[in-house]
Amino acid sequence: MKTIIITGPSGSGKTYLSKKISKLFNNTIVIKTDSYYKDNIFIRFLSILQYDIYDRPMSFKKNEIKKTLRSLYNKCRLISFYKYDFKRKHSSKSEGSINYEGENQLLIVEGIFAHRLDLNYNETINIICKEEKDICFKRRLKRDQLERGRDSREVHKKFNKSWYLYYENVQKYLNNFEVLSINPLDMISYDQLVLYLQKKTN
Repeated sequence: MKTIIITGPSGSGKTYLSKKISKLFNNTIVIKTDSYYKDNIFIRFLSILQYDIYDRPMSFKKNEIKKTLRSLYNKCRLISFYKYDFKRKHSSKSEGSINYEGENQLLIVEGIFAHRLDLNYNETINIICKEEKDICFKRRLKRDQLERGRDSREVHKKFNKSWYLYYENVQKYLNNFEVLSINPLDMISYDQLVLYLQKKTN
């Protein structure tokens, strides 16, 4: 099973790109790091005092997502998945059955923490989504107002901090591994990515 890592700052098109790839390559499995946020009392309390807590690795279940990935690599039939409700700040767990289809099946791990999972990134296909900051903010604003019940002032504050934290922490990943840079809405770079993935999966 080939693993694709899709990372990038908030609003850069990670989810959009993962959906496009999963539609193109049949039976692709997508894991979102956003689904693995913690909802314990400690994190809830910190979220009141520290507005950027959800942009820091301590806020998500790193061990749980690694267990999920390990189960997928071992081709377990029943896999534990998580889902996070941002409005209620509540995490739920469920089990799903996976259909494994040959050696060329793709596993996509996407999210702002996808490059910080202690995986062997020399063996994964690494992608960073890049877009202009103001465009990313507009996307984040629309999403957070609709899906997470946040007002524009709160979104602006969180976005600026998350942008800074992301690029502060992604440099080591970019310097140490082969990473493809793509704007998901740029059809030329997307088509080149598709050709690259087709070569990798054949």
